Amino acid sequence: MAHFAQIDENNFVVNVLVIPDEQEDRGQDYLAVDCGLGGTWVQTSYNNNIRHRYAVIGGKYDANRDVFLYPQPYPSWTLDSNYDWQPPVAHPDDGNLYVWNEAQQQWDTE
Repeated sequence: MAHFAQIDENNFVVNVLVIPDEQEDRGQDYLAVDCGLGGTWVQTSYNNNIRHRYAVIGGKYDANRDVFLYPQPYPSWTLDSNYDWQPPVAHPDDGNLYVWNEAQQQWDTE
């Protein structure tokens, strides 16, 4: 089975569907035309074999990098070179449980 993500005009993922393997090579046309779903469809990989990771609803497709991104957890977080969101302050590694405090830009203990 092949997986395809529907992206909106802002490249946000709004749907992810599975199609038969025999339609994989024409996934965009199969979903948009044959199935009558319209829109733009981009193949994604459940095993993260293509486009870096599996598309998730609410995530985004970065067409310039040809990767799917997870939703940004907080406005202050930035993408690293591996397309993972990183906080402006490293997470403490002391065994305690922390939650990110966006207003204070710090990690607070739970």
